[in-house]
Amino acid sequence: MNETDLNETSAGSSTAKLPIAGALVALAGLADATYLTIHHLTAEPVPCSIIAGCETVLTSPYAEVAGVPLAAFGAIAYFVAFSLALLAAFGNRMMWTLFGIQVVLMSLFTAWLLYLQGYVIGAFCQFCLISAATTFTMLAIFIASRIFGRR
Repeated sequence: MNETDLNETSAGSSTAKLPIAGALVALAGLADATYLTIHHLTAEPVPCSIIAGCETVLTSPYAEVAGVPLAAFGAIAYFVAFSLALLAAFGNRMMWTLFGIQVVLMSLFTAWLLYLQGYVIGAFCQFCLISAATTFTMLAIFIASRIFGRR
């Protein structure tokens, strides 16, 4: 993907829209992680209507690092991804590359968290699964930009 691909909005290029899609998905992830952070900090139970396992996951020893909710780190990661994608949408090609690096790291960490939920904790949290889907969607968007951005 080159600078022209990212800025080619007048021609309606789908690759030019991918950074905007990445920013929107990151914003959804930011909302999810912020929601979980607030519930963790206020000790309010998270309403799980689809999967009965949220409280098990969110009160496990893996739910925080040094007293800071893991979701807070997720909110920061999503904000960084949102910022990088937004800057890329305005034509900064280097920011899209950094977005890709950020999303790959987030995906690796998310895979580890899914392993923890499934094999160590033995329960799943629906909001954590939404976060995982969000992260993997951002990864798919970045991969699509690399595949379809090359001519």
